[in-house]
Amino acid sequence: MEPTPLQRALRSAPERTHAGQTRPEQEFFCFRLGELRLGIPSESVLEVFRAGSLTPLPRTPAFVLGVTGHRGQVLPVLDLLRFLGKGESKVGARTRFFVGSSGTFVTAVVADSVIGLRRILTSDILPPPLGGDASAEHMLGVFQPGARGEALALLDFGRLLQLARKRAVVR
Repeated sequence: MEPTPLQRALRSAPERTHAGQTRPEQEFFCFRLGELRLGIPSESVLEVFRAGSLTPLPRTPAFVLGVTGHRGQVLPVLDLLRFLGKGESKVGARTRFFVGSSGTFVTAVVADSVIGLRRILTSDILPPPLGGDASAEHMLGVFQPGARGEALALLDFGRLLQLARKRAVVR
């Protein structure tokens, strides 16, 4: 049986080549917290909302500010500044919370302001500083945009939430 015109065309067609080599990048949700500019993988963030009322919880670590209600859920509210040992957040009228998740654990996290989403080439991410403080253990790396841009500390949010959960449960 003789091949059809389509089969002949497919056999004679050159192999697919990609027009350009794609450069791997990752998308980060970026926000300000105190003097820090932080980023976490965007797939860990579900939404951002205006800070509402907080209900403090007894016998919880200092980095758990309490709980807040959002869309029918009661979410623990984490202060990353306290968790990282960099001070403490002040929740005010301009404060935002973002809903972050890792596996089945969902929490609200304090952010002074939201910078937005940023795509960063993985080759541009520098390793965490050696011999730094304890917060370096929670970092994926550092991104330094250009000569005058402020450095962005990229956090391993899944690992950070796992450790926060362990610390909160142990108490």
